[in-house]
Order: sequence, then C-alpha cells, then structure tokens
Amino acid sequence: MSVTEMFSYIQGFLSADQDVREDIRKVVQNLEQTAREILTVLQSVHQPSGFKEIPSKCARARELFCTVRTHMAELKTKFPAEQYYRFHEHWRFVLQRLVFLAAFVVYLESEALVTREEVAQILGIEVVREKGFHLDVEDFLAGVLIMASELSRLAVNSVTAGDYNRPLRISNFINELDSGFRLLNLKNDPLRKRYDGLKYDVKKIEEVVYDLSIRGLAKEPESGGDK
Repeated sequence: MSVTEMFSYIQGFLSADQDVREDIRKVVQNLEQTAREILTVLQSVHQPSGFKEIPSKCARARELFCTVRTHMAELKTKFPAEQYYRFHEHWRFVLQRLVFLAAFVVYLESEALVTREEVAQILGIEVVREKGFHLDVEDFLAGVLIMASELSRLAVNSVTAGDYNRPLRISNFINELDSGFRLLNLKNDPLRKRYDGLKYDVKKIEEVVYDLSIRGLAKEPESGGDK
C-alpha cells in the first residue's frame, strides 16, 4: 500500500467515525431537550403552591420519560454496543441529568432513594455492561449527587411554603445519603468534586432545620410520609 493509499484509507475511517458522532449528537440533542422539559415540569414544586401539585407533576414527568426511552432506543442503533465507552462523552452529561431527574421524581413520590436498576428501567437502558447500552455506576452516582443539591433547595422552599416537617425528612434522607457515600472510595475526580458539594448541601439543610428548631416550628416527622 502506497503512502497515498494509506492516508486515503485513514481519511475514510475518520469520515465514517465523524458520521457516527454526528448521528449520536443529533439524538443527544433530542435527549437534552426532553430533559429540559422534564426539569421545567419538576421545577414548579419549588413554588409555594407546588407541593400540592407533586403527584400531578411527577405523573407528567413520567409521561415525558416515555419520550426519553424512545430517544434511548434510537441512540442504541447509532453505534456498535461494544464501543459504548468510545462515544460515552457525547451522552455522559445528559445521562447524569436524566438520572437526577428520575431520582428526583422517585424521591418526590416516595421520599426514598432510587436504585440504579430503577433508573435504568425508567430510561429504558441496561444495568449490566455486557448487555449493551447501560447505566454506568459513576453516571448513576453523579446524578444522585445532583439530586442532593436539588433537595437542599427544596428544604429551603418548603419553609417558605409553610411545610415545616419536610426539611426534617429531607435532612434525615441527605444524612443517610452522605453516610452511604462515605463508604465509597471515590477515585473519579469529577465525582469526588461532586461529593464535596454534598457536604455543603448537608450543612445548608442542617441550618434550615436548626432555624426551624429555635423558632419552635420543627417536629420529628412521623413514619408514613406526608401528613
């Protein structure tokens, strides 16, 4: 093979690779748009009247996750399954956002931590790497940490809405979450930085709870969810 032929072959390979990446980007853009729509729906729970609308907002969010599953099914067709990590950077950010949104919905519905398996089911992807397009553990953890920041905001807005018990329940949940992350030996730098942010979330929520307690508004939450 001559030098010219060799570089022509390489150019063909690069062009094909670029075509694949462009196809992936188009689907990812659709995922990002749907993620924004879900976020817009869920942001309303932070409004003073939003707590009464939590069931309907969660139901609407789950409807939009049907669109997410459609986009995910399309994304799977754009590259060979064994090359998942070769193109991972294209959807890593939006996937973490979708994990956050799924985790937030589950928390609003049940005040429980979503499992990796539940998120994978909501998104229409796999848990096991060998089965193809899957939810990477670090993407799952990153999404959960984003949710923690959202809950610290929810705790503050709960007080504004006159829901004084919710911050206590959020505090208990976030403290358990923090204890769980302390068991992990995080070597991923971006993930470690996100975890550092959890410490500030814990402190912020503790300040809200402390303020409620000195004002005599805080009561230990009873089991069984909202009153």
